[in-house]
Amino acid sequence: MRATRGAARTFIPVVALGALLCALPALRGGAGTPWGTVALLTGLYLACELPGRRPFFGSSVPIRAGSFFPLLLAAAFLLPPAAAALVAVPGSLVGRVEQPPFTARRVWRAAQLALTVWAASTVHAALGGTATLGGPGRLPDLPYAILPACAAALAFSLVLAALDGSILVAAERLPLRRAWSGLLGRSLGPHLVHGLAGLMMAVLWRGPYGPLSALIVLLPMYISCWVFAQYHREHAAHRATIRALVQAVDIKDTYTRGHSERVGRASVLIASELGMDPGRLEVVRFAGILHDVGKLGVPTRVLRKDGPLTPEERQVIELHPEYGHEIVRGIGFLGEARAAILHHHERLDGSGYPYGLSGREIPEFARVVAVADAFDAMTSTRSYRRGRPVPAALEELKRCAGTQFDPQMVRALVRGLERHGWSAVTTAGTADEPGLPRPRGGRTEAGAVRRPGGLDHVPPPKSPVPAPQSPADRRG
Repeated sequence: MRATRGAARTFIPVVALGALLCALPALRGGAGTPWGTVALLTGLYLACELPGRRPFFGSSVPIRAGSFFPLLLAAAFLLPPAAAALVAVPGSLVGRVEQPPFTARRVWRAAQLALTVWAASTVHAALGGTATLGGPGRLPDLPYAILPACAAALAFSLVLAALDGSILVAAERLPLRRAWSGLLGRSLGPHLVHGLAGLMMAVLWRGPYGPLSALIVLLPMYISCWVFAQYHREHAAHRATIRALVQAVDIKDTYTRGHSERVGRASVLIASELGMDPGRLEVVRFAGILHDVGKLGVPTRVLRKDGPLTPEERQVIELHPEYGHEIVRGIGFLGEARAAILHHHERLDGSGYPYGLSGREIPEFARVVAVADAFDAMTSTRSYRRGRPVPAALEELKRCAGTQFDPQMVRALVRGLERHGWSAVTTAGTADEPGLPRPRGGRTEAGAVRRPGGLDHVPPPKSPVPAPQSPADRRG
């Protein structure tokens, strides 16, 4: 939620009031609340959340939402519902929040988790789960204890997803279907695993070693959290590397500013329709984003030249895939993306560059990026000409399928656009931003900028794709 505006200002207090009503029975006299267990579990959860806000060996410990849900589910199994709801509150109120408004986010998180734990504990108690955990002189009733634990984890996941979707509707004004789409599917599996870990903690807690046995579960949990966070730090470093390279290209070739990001999105659209797994989708996105990184090796005077290129200058431009491949050669995480950067200007009929590969000799990622690159070049509105409508661009790609482009990739793009569309906002003027140089020249009747001596005045090339309206298109 970017701001607590409108309905969100009302929704958060309503959820907080609901959480208070759920926890209120535990605070009444004579309720028999096991305050010792409540205090220990609350303290453990608080201790787990605090390192996310404090330096730890020179940096902050990256605690993510859900890192210690097993502890909350253990509380749901060990305590009555009203008492279990209290366990999440102090840790949520002091936990790490990365974006403002900080107070509203902490209050929301505390209320949300209190309601969620209350629901899980209610389901667990209703199915007789408390009696299956064992105790002094009694062994746990396994495997029957697994059923109420999994049912409680399911309730935990359902309530959490419902509340997450609801706050998106209230704060972000998203449609209901979009706000809740995928929330339960993404979280159900992890929450069931959390439920089993919480069950193990609860069984050990009820065993002969008591609360100290919880450390047997908490220690490996914390270590796995740290390892997982290290992976995300490495992934963030990868993204920062990509952003730096793309920004350098955009600064050098301002005529195609934003083109790389859009080619990355179109490449993922195609690859998704081809059924690529998520790991490869990430790599093909990198391939699309970095396909023109070799422009860093092309002289700026050539990239920004007004008028037609000489044969020698065109040869220099056509070296940019090889320059790009050399730039990224040592970046191991790019994998297949490196081949796409090198070969995205190859053509199916063998008349492309740099090596004149044909058909299946061209790497799959390169065939994906070639279609995405051409699609964005045709549909993008630039300062010197308007973009083509999406249907016209698709017709052109279909016409060139089999000679210039892989028909399978073209069909995948068509299907992807039918499913998801292509926002006109994403193809808005890329060289019209304040402070960017505008090409010189007069305007045509259609309002597009026509550059003196540019490729507009050159006869169409032999390529099936019509001559572009500007040197910048041919250089992309």
